[in-house]
Formats: sequence, structure tokens, C-alpha cells
Amino acid sequence: MTAPVCSIPLYPRIEFPEDPGLPELTRLFDSGWIWPVCGQEFGWSGRVPQAIHIRQFTHSLGRRATVSYLVEWDPDEFLPSDHFMARIEGEKPVELFQFPEDPALPGLKEAANPEGAVELLNRHVLAMRTRRARVEVVRYRPGSRAVVRHKISGAAFFARVLPPDSLPAFLDSWDLIGRSNFVAPRIAGYWNEGGVVWMSEIPGKNLRAYIRRGIGPDPEPLFDGLESLWSEGSMNCSRPAYNLPGGYRQARRMFIHAARENAELSDTVREASRILDSFVEQWRPTGIAHNDFYDDQLIVTPDGRMALVDFEEVGPGDPLLDVGNFLAHLRWAIHFGSADRKEAAEEYHQLFRSGALGRFKWDGRDLDLREAVCLFRLCTNMVRQPKADWSEKLRDGLALVKGIVG
Repeated sequence: MTAPVCSIPLYPRIEFPEDPGLPELTRLFDSGWIWPVCGQEFGWSGRVPQAIHIRQFTHSLGRRATVSYLVEWDPDEFLPSDHFMARIEGEKPVELFQFPEDPALPGLKEAANPEGAVELLNRHVLAMRTRRARVEVVRYRPGSRAVVRHKISGAAFFARVLPPDSLPAFLDSWDLIGRSNFVAPRIAGYWNEGGVVWMSEIPGKNLRAYIRRGIGPDPEPLFDGLESLWSEGSMNCSRPAYNLPGGYRQARRMFIHAARENAELSDTVREASRILDSFVEQWRPTGIAHNDFYDDQLIVTPDGRMALVDFEEVGPGDPLLDVGNFLAHLRWAIHFGSADRKEAAEEYHQLFRSGALGRFKWDGRDLDLREAVCLFRLCTNMVRQPKADWSEKLRDGLALVKGIVG
């Protein structure tokens, strides 16, 4: 599918194969179609943006797809950028919604609005009422989750916005982290109907920042925290088991579809899958694990302790996969990060891998397979956050997967 020439630039200009199960999909990459429709929907008719930027693309083959966009107005209008989403499911018409409206996240509209945030904080968090709050959207994945920072006089909270039916599982995960050696943020309040939970801000610096500066800490405190988590609870806990096979197969389907008009990329997808298919088929959860452990999830506190600030996936899983995922993110930084940070990431990768093998006496091949499967899934970023050279970057990423265990 080729993005057509149109009067309003759409960036990046990308090509993806058509999906017969989603006949409307091509329209989501056609600003000549999307702009008149969303302009009418959101009251922007008569205005012309300087450009439209594609931010994220999520695609479940034959079932649904969502594209999020950022509208950039003419600087002379002194208007902030607008964020909207277009979603299709099966043969249904395209559904449009503008941030912070999100049907899957009913609490986001109030949490992301300063007036709504004040009302929510007074109702669910604070003992003494506040009159104003500063609001900063930290992270947003349409239809999935968002993190919004609420700052009031003398305090700040991170409001995590989830689909309401996911909130009980999130609280169970927080309880497991709280029983480990990791520092966990304090839960200050939650709103069941809106799917919003407020957590205290933990002072310190992101672990990734230390690693990129070449001053990554001794990994032993990280191993201490992981080992305490792995020994907590039991496989009978209420959290669902981590679905590695499901995530892997979804990624594989995405790659096969995206590469079907590119013979070289198709060969690379096939070779990487051949290496990992048998491992994924035999994989089983073996204990409690974090299931999404990597450097950007951790804060180093002023007294040197390790704090986990993202733990939605905690539950039955695979301890080796926690370490493999950490290594996969470091390898990603080595090959796709900025040149001045690659050496530091490579050094910490070697330190972390050798430290884990020495401490836990694991087989190196077992750990390599887990790093490879995590890197395979990370490669979905090339499609979910597309750039003009997405197919070349996807080929390079899958070649790294082959290089780990090929």
C-alpha cells in the first residue's frame, strides 16, 4: 500500500501490504481521506494543518488496527498540536476519537485535564483539598494504558490509567512487588470505575540514564531484587500466566504480513522464526517473575536502592526471561541507539550477562534463547512506531536475533 500524494503532508510516508480482513486500512495512511473526515468530526473544518505525523500503528491481522496521529498547526497560529486516533475493526466503519477521549480508558479524559485532575485528587487521594494541579502526560498507548503526572503544591503523583477491568490485576502485581526487595511506589488512591490508580513519585534517577552515561551500577542489587521476587508467592497466585507464545505468534504474524512483498525481508523473518519456534513451543512458566524487566522500568534512589515503577505484567512467568528481556533492551540500544551511548550499553550488557550466569549458574544457551525471543518481540517497534526505513530496520533487528542464537 502506497501513501498517495496529497496537499497535506503525512509523515512518515510508508508502505504496508493491504489486509483483506480490514478493507478500510488503506484509508488510515491517506491524509487526503483522513483529514476531511476528522476535520468534520472534531470541528476542524476550514483549517489546514502544516503536517500530520503518524505516532503509533497497532495491527492485529484481519481483526483490528489503530493509528494515532499528531496534527501540527501553522506556527503563526500559536496552537498546540492535537492528538487523535483512527480505529477499524473488521468491516466496521472507521472510528475516530480525539485525545483524551479513549473508549478503552474511561478515566483518561478527567485524569488528563487539569480541572478533572483536581476533582479526582480531592475525591480519591488527598485528605486536604487542593485548588489546582499541573498535568503532564508521560506515556500513552491508545486503547491500552496511559501515565499522567499530577503535581500539586509539595507533592507529585503518577496516575496510571488502565481499562477498569485490569485494575484488580494491577493491584495484585503491586502487592507482589511490595513483598520483594525492590522499592515500590506507595499507592495513594484509586478510582475503580475509571481504572485510575495514583502512585507516589519516587525520588532518584532512571537506571537507563546511569547506564547510558557509562556509570551503570553493580548488577548485584538488581539480582537481589529479582531473586526475592522470584521466591515470592506461588504459581497458584491470582495473576494470569505470562503469555509468551501468544505474544511471539502475534509478532511473527505481523512480520510475515509486513514482509510479504519484500523477498529479502521475508527470508529474514522465516530464518529468525525457524530458530525460535521450537523454543517457544516448549516454553512454560516456572515461577513468579516480572515478565517485562528492563532498565527503563527502574529508578536508582538517592540511597542506592532499586525501585520498580512499572510492574503490570508481574505474575507466573520465567526468571531467565526477566534477565533475557533486560539484555535484549541493552542490545537494542547497542545497535539502534545513539553512537555516543553504544559503548556504555555494550559494556553493561556484558557485565549483566556474565553476572547473571555466574550467580544463578544458568546455561548460556538457555539465556541466549530468551534474549533472542525478547529481541524478536522488540522488533515490532519498527512496525508500531513506523519510520520511512521501517523495513530495513526490521531486517537489521531480526538479523540480530539470528546472530544471538543462530
